[in-house]
Amino acid sequence: MQTKFYPLQFTPILKERIWGGEKLQTLLNKSISSPITGESWELSTVTGDVSVVSNGAFQGRSLTELIEQQPEAILGTKVFQQFGTQFPLLFKYLDAREDLSIQVHPNDALAKERHNSFGKTEMWYVMQADPKSRLIVGFKEDSSPAEYVEKLDKSELLSILDTKEVQKGDVFFLETGTVHAIGAGLVIAEIQQTSDITYRLYDFDRKDAAGNTRELHVDLALEAINYQKVDTQQSYTKIKNESNVMVDCPYFTTNLIPLEGQVEVNKNGTSFTVYMVVEGSCSIEVNGEQHGYKTGDTILIPAALQLFTLSGNASLLEIYIS
Repeated sequence: MQTKFYPLQFTPILKERIWGGEKLQTLLNKSISSPITGESWELSTVTGDVSVVSNGAFQGRSLTELIEQQPEAILGTKVFQQFGTQFPLLFKYLDAREDLSIQVHPNDALAKERHNSFGKTEMWYVMQADPKSRLIVGFKEDSSPAEYVEKLDKSELLSILDTKEVQKGDVFFLETGTVHAIGAGLVIAEIQQTSDITYRLYDFDRKDAAGNTRELHVDLALEAINYQKVDTQQSYTKIKNESNVMVDCPYFTTNLIPLEGQVEVNKNGTSFTVYMVVEGSCSIEVNGEQHGYKTGDTILIPAALQLFTLSGNASLLEIYIS
């Protein structure tokens, strides 16, 4: 009997963070239980945080289990060929009530050597921004390990980092090695390689409820940092009912679909597709069945589903591996 695939949703994995707030509930309809909820992991196979299906016939089954049983049907022929049964991406929503720590992620080679992990190339889509909200993305000018250490020792690291005031709809692409931080007042959709390796450089001398500061990874970061000035902000078109390319890199492609009405989608089975509903509401029709979604929902379309229809009024992030 042939498996009947359908658009999959997963139970959000909610994370308390010292910098988190309540916007994941008020803006994105997440059932948070803490006023410092910083992250909703929407789609994950990180060890200890594996997503579980929340809808349909596969309800209660984990993403890793589904992939193990039918890897090409879920992942796609090309993705399976490249990654085996590993799900190569991690999808999150973040609510920064306070500034996040300044951090950096290692590249694939360094992460493999040190942690037997992927590196962490990532992108951000700004879903909501309080006035004057900002991001830290790289250095203002080319720097060096010596300057970095000197400024860090003097608590002057911020003076050499590039700060950008941002607004809703802004997109940033962060290659590994880019020093970065999400500032207070932002809700962000984040797409990244499957990795939870982060080196924390500076945490504004914050203390948790027990009076402890969080661990810093200054020495580990030294070799991981790209000290060259980088251009991280992405420009993109917003043509209605089309896939407008935002980021196209070896690890993922992300498009914006400004949906107004109906769009027929025809895939080729080489990759899964993920939709993040960053605004509005929509439905996906597959084999005559309608599935409805709202802001904050994340949907995994198995690669075996190649023909479907999007309809509604929504802004969708469309992600796959080229």
